[in-house]
Amino acid sequence: MTESENKKTDEKGEVDKGLENRRLLNIRKQQKSRKPDFIRQESWRYKRVKPSWRRPRGIDNKMRSERKGWPASVKVGYGSPKSVRGFHPSGYIEILVQNLDDIGNIDPKTQAIRISHTVGAKKRGEIITMATEKGIHILNPKEEREIEEPISSS
Repeated sequence: MTESENKKTDEKGEVDKGLENRRLLNIRKQQKSRKPDFIRQESWRYKRVKPSWRRPRGIDNKMRSERKGWPASVKVGYGSPKSVRGFHPSGYIEILVQNLDDIGNIDPKTQAIRISHTVGAKKRGEIITMATEKGIHILNPKEEREIEEPISSS
């Protein structure tokens, strides 16, 4: 099956973006499962050297020269498809929201919102209700805790 036969087209002959993105997201998921964990050289030996990736640069470096038995280095071939790079695994483009005005220009078909962690409970509730009315997907919905009213002493 050729690549052109594999892609679904509409009546105009254009490729359906939703189906194409879903297919590419599945490819990205498979690639990530095969991708090694890129760790910094000697991070397993010394506690002071954290495992976060740093490129090996030394002239006699075994990892840089890709010797057998040493961890894999970051290369361009491990990258995900360009058109779905930066997408959330759900297939939406992630938009950070901090107030009600940020929801105004969001496309519910392609974009989803993530409510900033600095937003308080009251404003978070307002954002959640407005987003559900517009049919926008929320990536980090927290259950709204009802604000307890102070008990009046009588």
